Amino acid sequence: MKFKGLIIPAVIILIALFSAAYIVDETEQVVITQFGKAVGEPKTEPGLYFKIPIIQQANYFHKNLLEWDGDPSQIPTLDKTYIYVDTFARWKIVDPLRFFQTVGNVTGALARLDDILDAGVRNFISSYPLIETVRWTSRELDTFEIGLDKIQEERIIKGILEQADPKLKGFGIQLVDVKIKRLNYVEQVRKSVYGRMIAERKQIAEKFRSEGQGEARKIEGNQEKELKKITSAAYRKAEEIKGKADAEATLIYAQAYNKDPEFYSFLKTLDIYKQTMGKDSSLVLSTDSDFLKYFKSLKGE
Repeated sequence: MKFKGLIIPAVIILIALFSAAYIVDETEQVVITQFGKAVGEPKTEPGLYFKIPIIQQANYFHKNLLEWDGDPSQIPTLDKTYIYVDTFARWKIVDPLRFFQTVGNVTGALARLDDILDAGVRNFISSYPLIETVRWTSRELDTFEIGLDKIQEERIIKGILEQADPKLKGFGIQLVDVKIKRLNYVEQVRKSVYGRMIAERKQIAEKFRSEGQGEARKIEGNQEKELKKITSAAYRKAEEIKGKADAEATLIYAQAYNKDPEFYSFLKTLDIYKQTMGKDSSLVLSTDSDFLKYFKSLKGE
């Protein structure tokens, strides 16, 4: 009977010990509450801890990164052009005691994030015109380089973080990062924006076409100049060769004709006869003319 009488107290003690002990792992932090109010310091290091059974309660909070996913919404830019913006963020609990005292749990924290981050995104985007919000790069704006598919995330993220992070610190929350998942035009302005894009791309094409035509004219001019230079050099070379050939021919003729001057005179005279007289030619010459001297000599013979 004594043994049976000890079992019940032992079970009660074991239950009390189990309910008093709690474990904190590497990804958790704990705030102890008593009758709904926080007591003591938060437990942020992993290990085995104890609390008063039944009276005290262990409230676990994540230590790792948590996700906030904003609702897609239409936001007007400074020039009253509406765009769709869809954002998300990463945050973590850095002060579990303040977090518990201000928002209570993750659900309450997400509601606060909705209010602060949505307002931050809206305020920031509505402070800039459309072209300054939706761009390819962070360089000085160039009309020929406006894009639709990528935003200047660094500037927007920096602005949202600067606005939202100080407000969230009051809830024991640290805002780690904000990203834009999607940004697009609403349907009613998309066509007009695409029309402007087409016109701008045509301007770019015309600019490149004009530059290409100018470059082509430059290349053609250089080619023509080079061709004239080659032709001139070739003509000069040909004339030099021709002059040398004529001189060589003249020398050969001279050497040949000097051997028999009379024969040379005879051949030249025959050439003159051939060039000046045909079958219908008529000549009126004096009897003393030497033009037909060779005919005279033939007649005398």
